[in-house]
Amino acid sequence: MKSVCSIAVELIKSRRAHSSATARRPGEDMCKELKTTVLRMLPPTCRGPSAPQEEHTDVAEILSYTVKALKEGHVVGVPTDTIYGLACLAQNSEAVRKTYDIKGRNGHKPLAICVGEIQDIYKYCKVKVKEALLGDLLPGPVTLVLERSEALNPDLNPFTSLVGVRIPDHAFMRRLCQMCAEPLALTSANISSNTSTVAVNEFQELWPKLALVVDGGPVGDNSRLGSTVVDLSVLGKYRIIRPGCALSSTVNVLEHKYGLSEDSGKE
Repeated sequence: MKSVCSIAVELIKSRRAHSSATARRPGEDMCKELKTTVLRMLPPTCRGPSAPQEEHTDVAEILSYTVKALKEGHVVGVPTDTIYGLACLAQNSEAVRKTYDIKGRNGHKPLAICVGEIQDIYKYCKVKVKEALLGDLLPGPVTLVLERSEALNPDLNPFTSLVGVRIPDHAFMRRLCQMCAEPLALTSANISSNTSTVAVNEFQELWPKLALVVDGGPVGDNSRLGSTVVDLSVLGKYRIIRPGCALSSTVNVLEHKYGLSEDSGKE
């Protein structure tokens, strides 16, 4: 797992090209025509020996900016353990609608939620599997589809009684969820049906529609497969909705450790 406190940060605010008479900071040229704020996380080696004293404060600043944007109802671009995502507060109906608009996503395609701790799942989902099973798969590159509880925003995926839930194996994302103290709606950072993104420049066309972008560098393993999505809403059964990047390890846990059988969908 990537430790939040092992990341140094460069804060970049993009500017219009015509207003920049002064020298640009490193990396600012990438977003010079945009208004988006980019919060860039860099390896400690980029900062020299003084970095350890600055890391915690800088990451706290990034988290603070991001939480503020989310609480104000905005959509942000964030890194995860698989691909880059777009996130908003799942309990904010207007922010959820905005996320669909930004992606051009079909309104009948569901959004997953992202939480910081396994115990958070029990507030927003009705869990029919052992807690130990959740702990074996999460945090990790897996989305578990469970029956939703009444606590979840009824405007989020109103067409289904189920919801996918993630806890990314990414310290920044987990801490972000903890600080928000409510679930994030999370979807891939791309135009709907386009290729998933593993670097912020790959979804640059979306930047003007986002309040900020957190640049965590390249993420995932370049497979661009996203998380493995598995339906665990039926007692004793599992159904793979999307193979994703962790299929074999997920199936191994479900079948060999917990004795679940695959639900073919046939009676």
